[in-house]
Amino acid sequence: MASINGERLMERIRLLGETGKDETGWRVRLAASDGDKDGRDMVVGWMEDAGLKVVVDRIGNIFGIWETEENKDRAPLMLGSHIDSVIDAGQYDGCYGVIAGIEVIKTLKENGYVPARPIMTGAFTNEEGVRYAPDMMGSLVYAGGLSTEEALATVGTDGTILGEELKRIGYEGTVDPGFATPSAFIELHIEQGPILDVEGIQIGAVENLQGISWQRVTIEGAANHAGTTPTALRMDAGLAAAKVITFLRDRCDQSGGRTVATVGCMEFEPNAVNVIPSKAVFTVDLRNPDEGNLKKEEQALAEYLKELEQTDQVTIRTERMARSTPVLFDEGIVKAVEQAAKDRGFTCRRMTSGAGQDAQMIARMCPTAMIFVPSVKGISHNPREFTREQDLLAGANVFLDVVKQFSAEA
Repeated sequence: MASINGERLMERIRLLGETGKDETGWRVRLAASDGDKDGRDMVVGWMEDAGLKVVVDRIGNIFGIWETEENKDRAPLMLGSHIDSVIDAGQYDGCYGVIAGIEVIKTLKENGYVPARPIMTGAFTNEEGVRYAPDMMGSLVYAGGLSTEEALATVGTDGTILGEELKRIGYEGTVDPGFATPSAFIELHIEQGPILDVEGIQIGAVENLQGISWQRVTIEGAANHAGTTPTALRMDAGLAAAKVITFLRDRCDQSGGRTVATVGCMEFEPNAVNVIPSKAVFTVDLRNPDEGNLKKEEQALAEYLKELEQTDQVTIRTERMARSTPVLFDEGIVKAVEQAAKDRGFTCRRMTSGAGQDAQMIARMCPTAMIFVPSVKGISHNPREFTREQDLLAGANVFLDVVKQFSAEA
């Protein structure tokens, strides 16, 4: 049974992890930034080292393609993830899957394997959505869920335009996204949650992915003196915002753990220590693996905001930032992951992805599933993000076996 080159995999994770570091030492590889360019250049070099044909599409997605004269007319098996990061990021999120995809192909070639269909491995643009919204943009555009023109015209948080920035860093591709319809898509990823680590399980066979609802909420009250205005006469936008946060937490507690909600960004105006806030602007991230339940949570929040307008004498408006429905992954691929883990002697369990992933977008096009490996203490989007070497190698070898199986089918 062939195995990936563990030393090479780990060294490349380390090398890619060194790119995008700013003057403070933070790893900040935002989409289409200079740090992203450095990471992209490194990934392209590794694809070329593996003898792959490198293709960049118009949204900047990078693909390394292994095809032969005999199989080039067949639908390719697609692998992939992303290398863009959040601010002050870890080194495994997304990068592990991209590097392992290249490593799997290189290992198969080194072992004389000839696939019945092409294998293409990719690094999708702007998965994190930190600089440009929405997140998972490159895979969404590739799957036809967002037009290339609209995506390229996106204005970032720093006022830049995505298309111009891709051109600036040399990754303005010429091929239309969606140029190849995959036979299947498989993504290897760290869990980014604590379940596998806490339970001592080595492999997660990901069978579904939560739906995600992002909203921006603006509450307007009236600024007034913090000392002279009686509590009963205040129109306090800050207090109303706090009530929304506690309401969301109560709903989560009532859901038995199925719903999660996060207020991750908040700003007050005038933002002065001795002035009652006249405005609060904040984001709400709602997630649930069941579409019906996610809609119920959205409706419950909408009704509560209407009630809050009356009780707190404030004005509230909402803006939809992003919305994705839950995804049910392909049962055949999930079973193949379970079997590959068993054959390698690894423990395995089925699970839900709590984070949004490129796989959920590509699932619009073809059978799709994911493989998870443990994240120590569930920490991610943080420089303390860590997965043990033995778990990274276990996941990559299960990935290798599943890729071999699905690329052998003509």
